[in-house]
Amino acid sequence: MSAEQYGAYSVLMSVYSKENPTWLRLAIESMQTQTLPTSDFVLVCDGPLTPELDGVIAEKQRQMGETLTVVRLEKNMGLGNALNEGIRHCRNELVARMDSDDIAYPDRCEKQVTIFNKYPIVSICSGTVMEFSETPENANCKRVLPEKSKEIIEFAKKRNPFNHPCVMYKKSAVEAVGSYQHFYLLEDYYLWLRMLMAGYEGYNIQEPLLYMRAGTIMYKRRAGWRYAKTQIELFRFMWKQGFINAWQYAESCIIRSGSALAPNWLRKFMFETLLRK
Repeated sequence: MSAEQYGAYSVLMSVYSKENPTWLRLAIESMQTQTLPTSDFVLVCDGPLTPELDGVIAEKQRQMGETLTVVRLEKNMGLGNALNEGIRHCRNELVARMDSDDIAYPDRCEKQVTIFNKYPIVSICSGTVMEFSETPENANCKRVLPEKSKEIIEFAKKRNPFNHPCVMYKKSAVEAVGSYQHFYLLEDYYLWLRMLMAGYEGYNIQEPLLYMRAGTIMYKRRAGWRYAKTQIELFRFMWKQGFINAWQYAESCIIRSGSALAPNWLRKFMFETLLRK
């Protein structure tokens, strides 16, 4: 497939009832105003929404016309299932993921499409995210990832190798490995692993592409026995598939369990000082 074929892309976003309407509007508008605009924006409503959220969506439907496709699920199915339904509605091979509470840099998608044109072998492209709690101007840390495929594979043996909120991928590659599959809070990591194991290559742009809303709530989601258990299950999958060895499996289980079961203030400190730059 030649690089010239990648001129268009789809945007894929999911929203559910607990989202903040103001944040949803900002997220959509940050993708509306891209330097390389999209003509295919798929918004999946994961179950019934609030009147305020529905109001934002109705406003955007009036503004965006046929560019915006709204897919409504009768009940909340979870992020992975919602995204799988959305992927089926995306009209382009390149799909840009966007969360309903984040803010994309204006040239995010242009930079990512450029990578796919420059490196046709790449199937997943992410980049640096700037994390903030109050306003983007006060972003206090960033998550920088390895740039090229060899380093990405090594990084994936310990931590999630792509920033899901700003990832762009080839629809055909995602569907070839079975798309998103249930894995509590780790559906994206599980998908990347299956893609890397299948031989698909990734790339991480070494520049910020997105402001990601973080703060205390995000760190609380990554806590407790259930989260510790799901991480152990994911590393067990890697071990059984030969992606990591027994020592790496044991080491990751100990580290990840310790993080998940630590007090929230300590986990926040670990993320901001040890796992971010």
